[in-house]
Amino acid sequence: MSATRYRAPPAADVVLADLDELVAVFHRASGITHLVAPPVPDLLAAMAARWLTLDDLEREFELVDGDRDGLAAMLDEMAIAGLIERA
Repeated sequence: MSATRYRAPPAADVVLADLDELVAVFHRASGITHLVAPPVPDLLAAMAARWLTLDDLEREFELVDGDRDGLAAMLDEMAIAGLIERA
């Protein structure tokens, strides 16, 4: 069984605007604006137009033990919201 992969839209397809503690993310393709908190903008940048697994993201963000479940839950929420693709 292969690992689930995640991909964000290319950077040119999203517009980010800082709003104090939140970030507005406008997804050009859908026309939807999402309000997100860190680390979502960093995850979107890391996954922009490239497929990554949970293991890849864990290495890239140097997560310590215990954060993997939280990251997986966040990625699931991002996929449900339409911010990223899951395959």
